[in-house]
Amino acid sequence: MKPLLNSRKGRARRVKLSLSFSLIHLLFCLVPMIVWAQKSDLDLTNASLEDLMNIEVTSVSKREEKLFQTAAAIYVITQEDIRRSGLSSIPEVLRLVPGLDVARIDGNKWAISARGFNRRFTNKLLVLIDGRSVYSPETTGVYWEAQDLPLEEIERIEIIRGPGGTLWGANAVNGVINIIRKTARDTQGGLLTAGGGSEDLGFTGARYGGKVGENAYYRVYARYFKRSGLVDALGRNTNDGTHGASGGLRIDWKRSESDALTLHGDLSDISLRETPVSISIAAPFAPPINRSGEFTGGNVLGRWNHVFSERSDTALQVYFDRSCRQVYDLGERIDTLDLDFQHHFAFDRQDMVWGLGYRLIADQTNTNSGLPVQYDPKGQHAQIFSAFVQDEFKLIKDRLRLTLGTKLEHNDYSGFEAQPSVRLLWTPGRRQTVWGSVSRAVKTPARNDRGLRVNLIAFPGAGGLTNIVALFGGPNTRSEELRAYELGYRFQPSSKISFDVATFYNLYDHVGTAEPGRPFLEVDPPPARLIIPIRYDNLVHGETYGLEASASWDISSRLRIHGNYSFLRIQLHRYPTSNDPQAESQEGDSPRHQFQIHSLFKLPRSLELDTALYRISQLPDPQIPGYTRLDLRLGWRVREGIELSMGAQNLLESRHPEFNNLDVGVIPSQAKRSIYGRMAWRF
Repeated sequence: MKPLLNSRKGRARRVKLSLSFSLIHLLFCLVPMIVWAQKSDLDLTNASLEDLMNIEVTSVSKREEKLFQTAAAIYVITQEDIRRSGLSSIPEVLRLVPGLDVARIDGNKWAISARGFNRRFTNKLLVLIDGRSVYSPETTGVYWEAQDLPLEEIERIEIIRGPGGTLWGANAVNGVINIIRKTARDTQGGLLTAGGGSEDLGFTGARYGGKVGENAYYRVYARYFKRSGLVDALGRNTNDGTHGASGGLRIDWKRSESDALTLHGDLSDISLRETPVSISIAAPFAPPINRSGEFTGGNVLGRWNHVFSERSDTALQVYFDRSCRQVYDLGERIDTLDLDFQHHFAFDRQDMVWGLGYRLIADQTNTNSGLPVQYDPKGQHAQIFSAFVQDEFKLIKDRLRLTLGTKLEHNDYSGFEAQPSVRLLWTPGRRQTVWGSVSRAVKTPARNDRGLRVNLIAFPGAGGLTNIVALFGGPNTRSEELRAYELGYRFQPSSKISFDVATFYNLYDHVGTAEPGRPFLEVDPPPARLIIPIRYDNLVHGETYGLEASASWDISSRLRIHGNYSFLRIQLHRYPTSNDPQAESQEGDSPRHQFQIHSLFKLPRSLELDTALYRISQLPDPQIPGYTRLDLRLGWRVREGIELSMGAQNLLESRHPEFNNLDVGVIPSQAKRSIYGRMAWRF
């Protein structure tokens, strides 16, 4: 991808120069984005609330079921939601979800979590793209800066708030995000994208789908983007922008009535700027300086679906993923091979799915004792074996369903883990659903928990000896455990109004802590220094409880309003053996209250006016003030297949901070007011 990036540098500079002289003109003339999409794309522009509640989802049971009849707190972001939001990246789009905490760290990083414990590398939220895990096996989090997809490729995003370990395995503790892209058959024809603004300096993309023979379809895409950095507390540019390119291919082949094959893959190269806060072991100890970082990688995934009958089908999926990154002067490559088999079959009053899985992870770094971030050993291999079963019993036809399931996993860190769940769903009427669940989920240890070292602070000590505070992995770290109790209610009093409420009470044990250790003298490599260690451990327990509510109202055929509210309370307690003074500060990682309301208004002459108002309460430790965000979007369908849009984001404040925690690894910056323009053409 390097030649592609180099070939576009001149173009990116010209885009930036042009935008700097014509931003106002951009807003009024709706110039910079073109999106050409296909007539065969799924069109939800005129979908009713009843249609949206009956969307088929797969993340709760690994089979298709209607959203309204799922026994879980699930929310779906459709392609139409993405288009009308005006948002331009996956993390920003996730702001639409009730109960999901999305906080901007700097120009290319986010902290995202469900139901608390928000960090840059949130370790209790599993993220999948087309069934491929992008949950980092060494940080137990997600590098959101490396997850760049054309948003037009996405069919829907299914978000489960609450444990999903019974089907998806370890680390699906507080939620699962499943990003599902459109099939090649649904994207026939061409798509071109381009645009820009004050933050998204320039972006462009192309997609084309075609047909081979009677039953085979393909799609290819390419994309380039460039985003500016954010600002500091004084409004100065922090030089933490990013740019990158990606491309991919997908083939869907309906070989027969019984067999369907899918093959797809992606390549990406993303470069960024950041200001790390870690230090080296030798003078001048590498004080925070702005430097570059890079993420490159690729993946290929194959899936075979076979139907035996209307009551029995199987799916076999295999993928290989390679991700390489160069950050903090540390180079790392992670190769992942994953095999997953599942079989679904049904009886008169039972619906069962079971499966087997295997994952091999090979991790290699160029770590050495002079780097601020180090791993011991430099490289390693890890294996995960798994099996699951879930059985749904129809106790009363069309009224009462009981679902029992469990997943067994074996990993190289904590051995065998079991993650059972019980779910009950009652449908007292066609427009009402009541559900409840009891689940166990685990967050298993990862390489960071055992073999990491990060030099955090350096200062002069007695006799001129340098003192270094360093964070180390703990040799005895264990799995974090969750017992979750959930209750939910969905109600659609009419075809124009719907409500969805979910409540939960979670009990956590062995939550991660950072325990101070006994100082020791380090002499290799010279010069000698005193190391003050802090080591990972699991010496906190606690509970969380909360409520998530959403509602939609079709006021007329032209105006829809929907909104949501979430409340979260976290209470943590140290075990007597813990000496971590910051352990209970994790209570302040997520806001207690979140509220948002959106209006989608269809104006005459094919115009659209969309507004979004967000209110996020303060973070108490470290203290981040609450903020209110207002976004506006104006769209115009010029004619069939051509769309123009412009918008503004964060209108109420010139800048505001959203997150600042000790684990972010960089100096945070502040979100700023921005404007954009786009154009779309479908053929």
